[in-house]
Amino acid sequence: MTKSVAREPQRRNARSNRARILATARRELGRNPDTTLEELARAAGVVRRTLFGHFPGRAALLEALAEEASEVLRSAMAAGAERVGPAEPAEPAERALAHFVLLMWPVGDRYRMLLALARHDLGVERVAEILAPARAEVTAILERGQRDGVFPGHLPPAVLSAGLEAMTVALLEQVNTGALEDDGTRVATAQLIAAGVPVERARAVVEDVAPTMTAEGVADE
Repeated sequence: MTKSVAREPQRRNARSNRARILATARRELGRNPDTTLEELARAAGVVRRTLFGHFPGRAALLEALAEEASEVLRSAMAAGAERVGPAEPAEPAERALAHFVLLMWPVGDRYRMLLALARHDLGVERVAEILAPARAEVTAILERGQRDGVFPGHLPPAVLSAGLEAMTVALLEQVNTGALEDDGTRVATAQLIAAGVPVERARAVVEDVAPTMTAEGVADE
């Protein structure tokens, strides 16, 4: 038996431990941002030495979570782009915004614990780096919608995008406190209304778009 073959079970075990630690960190830090690494190790069912072997400190663990969130965000956006396809005509901006919010809500819900840790532990620049693709996409949708008359032009697209992002953050914080439970449809409706779509029209668009997300398997990823 070669050394590489003999070491494969160890590698699989290490990968499994790392994934379990990250999953536990998402859960436990969401409940209590001050959870210690020792408490995370116990919750993950590993010894302290194992956790520190993967993540030498809190900063390394949070950076791993940030990178994981960034990868999931990019994958979700790629899936959304593939759904439309380069040859397809652009869908109306109000539908595009609803699609985007419904696509991103599960990602934000999964990593909402980073909101409580972002500024203090990760820094504003790192958070901005993670969110840059999403910010650019929403701004582009709003710009197109204002140009087409779907959204009123009362605010510049980039400014309105920042306002919608702040609303999303606030709603995710309400999920953290237990005040809100949502599969994304209520948030998507609120986003459309905030962007300037009449209430009944916003509800109708989301009701029309939401079933397609499940059918395509996007919302369940």
